[in-house]
Amino acid sequence: MNTFQVLSSLSNAVGVSGYELSAVAVAEKHLANYGTTYTDSMGNLFCKAFDYNEKLPTILLDAHIDEIGFVVNYITDDGFLKISACGGIDRRVLLAQQVTVCGKEMIKGVVTSTPPHLEKDSSSCPKVEDVYVDVGMTADEVKKLVSLGDYVFIDSPARMLINYSVTSKALDNRAGCTAVIKTLELLNQCERKYNVLVCFSVQEELGLRGAKPAAFSAEFDEAIVVDVSFAKTHGESPKDCGVMGKGPMIGISPTLSRKMSDSLRRIAENKLIPYQLEVMSGRTGTNADVIGLSAGGKNAVTVSIPLKHMHTPAEIVDLNDIENTAKLICEYISDAE
Repeated sequence: MNTFQVLSSLSNAVGVSGYELSAVAVAEKHLANYGTTYTDSMGNLFCKAFDYNEKLPTILLDAHIDEIGFVVNYITDDGFLKISACGGIDRRVLLAQQVTVCGKEMIKGVVTSTPPHLEKDSSSCPKVEDVYVDVGMTADEVKKLVSLGDYVFIDSPARMLINYSVTSKALDNRAGCTAVIKTLELLNQCERKYNVLVCFSVQEELGLRGAKPAAFSAEFDEAIVVDVSFAKTHGESPKDCGVMGKGPMIGISPTLSRKMSDSLRRIAENKLIPYQLEVMSGRTGTNADVIGLSAGGKNAVTVSIPLKHMHTPAEIVDLNDIENTAKLICEYISDAE
């Protein structure tokens, strides 16, 4: 499969937290090539991949499919939209962004910005509740097409950069979803020592809300949570970041299975798959925090893809990292101890 084509099809789809239907529909088409798909009442998308063997343990591959965005909470008398954040948008990049409002129609708009010539104080970035969206309509025109509670996302389609890297909105975590789909493609040609259950979970950006009921209802023995993590740009401490292009980041934490972390590391070294370690002292901030506590407790580990400019419309990942993440997980499932 073409990794960029899969990634761009996923990242270009609309999937603001709580409004993931379009992104789920795109993902379901990809997953249907490998097994039976279904959704639960939360909107989580599952795929029971390949043939199930009752004698084998089951591994859950989780990646959240939602993205950060906004919701309309007020329409002013002169037709501007007030918005609230769905997830932790980096508000430093908010002004003058082109957006789409998911009303009765898809409506293009722009986050308003005061010209620097007129700005009295540009020393701080605005709060989300202090900005407006301009859709170029009067209040009466807007109210025919937009309702309170409609979702808004920033327009930033996927584009290839040099060195096999990609920039787009929603790479957190459509990059993880792409890695899982790529894993299934590789596993399709391998002997598997696990049954494979995929979950593309919703509402992660609102507090891991989708993964908690998904893990409660699913039957599995171990879980690998595929997400993104910080890639170093400039100025950050190397101990807090991975390096884009240097491979997947294997999670190590008291809240994760050390046995799984060590196995992934051993496999990466034996199979010459580049990897990095992501050492955390407690909670991981990923779905692994709730998946590991499901039922009577589950062994879980994180495998993260280094990503620059997190929670902005210009996130960047290296496609090699996505592909090496898939290789590592495939080897784990086919080489399990």
